[in-house]
Amino acid sequence: MKRKMIAMAVSLVAFSGVAGAFDLGKALEDRVKQELEKKTQPAQTTEPAPADSTATKKIDTRQLGMTLLTGYSVEEEVRIGRQVAGNMLGAVPLVRDDKLQNYVNLVGNWVALQSGRSDISWHFGVLDTEDINAFAAPGGYIFVTKGLYRRLNNEAELAGVLAHEIAHVTQKHHLKVLRQSSVIGALGQAASKKAAGSDPVVQNLIGNGAEIMARGLDKNAEYEADRIGMVYAARSGYEPWGLPSVLQDLAGLPAKDSRTGLLYKTHPHPAERLAALGEAVDGRLDAVGGKDAASRFYRLK
Repeated sequence: MKRKMIAMAVSLVAFSGVAGAFDLGKALEDRVKQELEKKTQPAQTTEPAPADSTATKKIDTRQLGMTLLTGYSVEEEVRIGRQVAGNMLGAVPLVRDDKLQNYVNLVGNWVALQSGRSDISWHFGVLDTEDINAFAAPGGYIFVTKGLYRRLNNEAELAGVLAHEIAHVTQKHHLKVLRQSSVIGALGQAASKKAAGSDPVVQNLIGNGAEIMARGLDKNAEYEADRIGMVYAARSGYEPWGLPSVLQDLAGLPAKDSRTGLLYKTHPHPAERLAALGEAVDGRLDAVGGKDAASRFYRLK
């Protein structure tokens, strides 16, 4: 049955397409626009800038070099993630259901324990929107929309979805893009002699982070998160085919379903992901046992 599930993806790819604009996508894009406008506004100062900016440019170059060599520290990663998560919650609030949020955090933190990232605190939440999607931010901030949660049938499927997002954090997919954006921005500022005097390497991260949440990562990052997510779910004792089951369900939705507009914008089509997973796994997890934990799955009322 599992192989049949993967095979179905090939025929479903033809139904891929981008739906029109809708509430969550518009809210995120509006939030991005606001943040980008903030970072382009000149800083309010009470003293004129010094005529010689050589010292400032040296600081910029040194910080830029450290970022290139070592990447972001854990503290910086958490700070970035907190800012991006704040942007997300500024656009869409959490569902007002403490039992739901506690349950998702219990499952998420259990799966995260299998990821090897014990140096950060993980936070999970369900966003109050019927749109279908899930998001990750650096530092361990994971969100699932209510629309996606309603389509889940058991705890193994929830674990699979969360494991995919956890993999984005462990592989630092967003940080890699943010670092590249920051480096390009800092180089451009230095070249135009307009480098700022404080925190020049990461000064644009709030805007860039919101923009990446709205645009999504590249296909390779999504495929890698799918593969690693299946492993995390299996390590956690769940049926490893929870995520493919979710992808199969989503692949069957109409291409013009407005609830999946942002999903298709930020992720490859579910059928493409399902096909890529089938090729990568190739039966390696067929013998892996696990539970779907359907009896204890928290169902929304």
